[in-house]
Amino acid sequence: MRNLIISAALVAASLFGMTAQAAEKPEAPYVELSNPVPVAVPGKIEVVELFWYGCPHCYAFEPVVNPWAEKLPADVNFVRIPAMFGGPWDAHGQMFLTLEAMGVESKVHAAVFEAIQKEHKKLTDKEDMADFLATQGVDKDKFLATFDSFAIKGQINKAKELAKKYEISGVPTMIVNGKYRFDIGSAGGAEQALKLADQLVAKERAATKAVAN
Repeated sequence: MRNLIISAALVAASLFGMTAQAAEKPEAPYVELSNPVPVAVPGKIEVVELFWYGCPHCYAFEPVVNPWAEKLPADVNFVRIPAMFGGPWDAHGQMFLTLEAMGVESKVHAAVFEAIQKEHKKLTDKEDMADFLATQGVDKDKFLATFDSFAIKGQINKAKELAKKYEISGVPTMIVNGKYRFDIGSAGGAEQALKLADQLVAKERAATKAVAN
């Protein structure tokens, strides 16, 4: 009986030790992808933000991520990719890709966000998109022609394929160098997410230098 009590005590102590060790090791705020995704510009460290114009969290992230992106060093390439999960996600994603192809996305990005988030415009119909964008200086006929072009269909397929490879389930989500995935929640907030991005960029930069040496 005494031996059984001692054995039970030892097992309990062992389990307690394992629990304590687990508690001491915090869970990483990011996921390392099992299959890294090639970056868009070889030789540069890529930071991707997957977003949706209809996402209030993405809208709230804008005033934080934009100043950060503008100050990134020359060896870092910041890319926005629309998440396209069907319905309005696809419509807004196609609008973004069209504006990007036209070279005017940066000029109207904030206005599109404002229209959807603050003015509650749906902007899911291409004619409505074109009419609104015309008020922002975008050529309506050129927008409509580009929107339905073969090139944009190819970009849509590429964006959807990347989202699958990144294994995303929501937005905003960030991917660093095709290897590390995290969101604002897992990082602990918007500012923390960008600090984490900086840390992972530094990690990738150091790894590149180590290989070169």
